Amino acid sequence: MCAMKGLNRRQFITSSTALTGAAMLPWSFSAHAAAVASATPGNTPRKGGVLRISVDQAVSVLNPHQVRVNPEYLVAELLYSGLTRLTQEMKAEADLAQSWQASADLKQWTFTLRPNLKFSDGTALTSADVVASLQALLDPKNASPALHNIGPIKAVSAKDTNTVLIETDAPYADLPVMLAYPDAKIIPASIVQGQYDKLNKASLGAGPFQLVSYDPERKIVVKRNPHYYDPARPYLDGVEVVVYPDGIAESSALISGDTDLMLSAQSSEFARLSKSSGVLPLRVASGQFLNVNMGCDQKPFNDVRVRQALALCVDRPASVDFVADGLGSPGNDTPINAAYPYFANLAKKAVDYSKAKALLADAGYPNGLDLTLIASDKPATRTQLGIALREMAKQGGFRIDVQTMAHSTYLDQVWKKGNFYVGFYNMQPTPDAVFSLLYTSTASWNETRWNNADFDSAVNAAGETNDDAQRTTLYGKAQQLMHDEVPSLIPTFFDLLAASRDYVGGYHLHPRGAVFRLDHTWLTDKAPKRAV
Repeated sequence: MCAMKGLNRRQFITSSTALTGAAMLPWSFSAHAAAVASATPGNTPRKGGVLRISVDQAVSVLNPHQVRVNPEYLVAELLYSGLTRLTQEMKAEADLAQSWQASADLKQWTFTLRPNLKFSDGTALTSADVVASLQALLDPKNASPALHNIGPIKAVSAKDTNTVLIETDAPYADLPVMLAYPDAKIIPASIVQGQYDKLNKASLGAGPFQLVSYDPERKIVVKRNPHYYDPARPYLDGVEVVVYPDGIAESSALISGDTDLMLSAQSSEFARLSKSSGVLPLRVASGQFLNVNMGCDQKPFNDVRVRQALALCVDRPASVDFVADGLGSPGNDTPINAAYPYFANLAKKAVDYSKAKALLADAGYPNGLDLTLIASDKPATRTQLGIALREMAKQGGFRIDVQTMAHSTYLDQVWKKGNFYVGFYNMQPTPDAVFSLLYTSTASWNETRWNNADFDSAVNAAGETNDDAQRTTLYGKAQQLMHDEVPSLIPTFFDLLAASRDYVGGYHLHPRGAVFRLDHTWLTDKAPKRAV
């Protein structure tokens, strides 16, 4: 039985020593006119006003093809559009493409653009820009996270000014959904062809807003794009994205009315926000998770018994309490939970210290194992999971030194390079998307270097069929392999938390975590008056 039962998270952390540092397949889809934002009773969309939204880290990357974290995804979505976008139900809907059709073998997809599209400077957006943008995303030298996350695309071509043909290497049922990936934004062909670096400090997109000013550590200001394809949206005159590195200060700013909306809220602050006058707490179940990545190509984690032993030390229900303040659900070392289709309800792992010690001894560590675990300081839950794992694993023979570092340093020095560190990921739109992002041998963020051929085969085969029973079997096999071989620990899934002032209308917290849809948001007449 876990020795930590009976302690709450705050007591546990205080007692610890200090740290050392599936959409339905749209065979043929035609968009209706632009949707009107969902209105609450007595509250209908209203034009005007500037929304102040707070984020918890700098918007260090402005180029939409290179964005990596939620605040960067937010700004990219404000300034740029893709061919498709995600609904609240994780389905593909029209963005720049108004319709699409697939061939019978799911290897040729024809996308028809909306008529008379324009970039924010008034220049025409045509199929040539779409082709150039997708080719830039697929060019390995650009190192876009979208490279392996928008599908097995073989070729992109323009059939005419308004029509794009996308051919895939293999049948791929999820293409319209995956083209809504946060980095898959359309930029001018002229920028792709020689001015790519221009997007590091400037913006030229076809999103609902256009850039006014960019101070990555402090504030980003955007205003309504007069050339946006939907004249009814956005409702807002502008948006100010304000950076608050300190979570308590960020919550206080919302409570005092200095900001209108928090992109995300820490679980430790959620109760305070929920009790504050004029503040609406926002919460939605999600597949967002923390994981502990292990370099499966390096000692000691190249021995599966070490990974299995560590997994047997984790009290998963307790992890939810310690790390998420109970606002989440236990994980089972696979990134798929009940929020996804094709979730396999596998045997739940439980603490077994005797078996963990035996596995370590069999792997050549009869006296236990010393490890250093790296945790970024953003979000703070990474460090909390590190502390929890350190304490839980002691009885299993693991002596873990948890080191925390600034998030910018973590991204530069540890992410995708380290041997043992805490990761944090949003829910993806499909099982294929999360597997292909993180765990296949060709994943763009192949942090574990697990490189399991049977896993790759199951994931690839599932993506090539539209047969629901086959997909269930294949994705189930993939989950079982992860459950058994533990390329990373996934002990905790999070409900997504945020908060807004009660005069913010039409905003819905998205389970994907990287989708915001602020063009559907408005301010009531009770909101403070601000100019762009």
